[in-house]
Amino acid sequence: MDFNIYMEDFVNQARTEISGAGYEELKTPEEVDQAFSRAGTTLVAVNSICGCAGGVARPAAANSIHYDKRPDHLVTVFAGQDREATERARSYFEGYPPSSPSFALLKDGEIVTMVERHEIESSTPMEVVQKLQGLFDEHCQEV
Repeated sequence: MDFNIYMEDFVNQARTEISGAGYEELKTPEEVDQAFSRAGTTLVAVNSICGCAGGVARPAAANSIHYDKRPDHLVTVFAGQDREATERARSYFEGYPPSSPSFALLKDGEIVTMVERHEIESSTPMEVVQKLQGLFDEHCQEV
């Protein structure tokens, strides 16, 4: 069995899950800069292929946005896959160490807060949904 083909299946499934939930994939540093320069709030889902990404973070990303308040923009970078885009995104997360999976909430291109891996891996999807929706209540406008 070709390990690369096997991993490619996991990667493609992870990409499909997050983009199918309505998140715009950012694959280059230029796409990150362009997306982060937009006015308003932006939720960044830092995707990965680990178990807590598939079992907790991606389901939370998909379900948290069905809410009265939500970010203006939904984007994702893929740690370990789109390395340059992920590094550029992380350069905006000042004060937070690299973490994947994770969520960053930005307002007008500036970091507001993050939900880091240690908060995701020790939680259920619903607990992460509640964390995200609490952030939406605090920082986002009604849809």
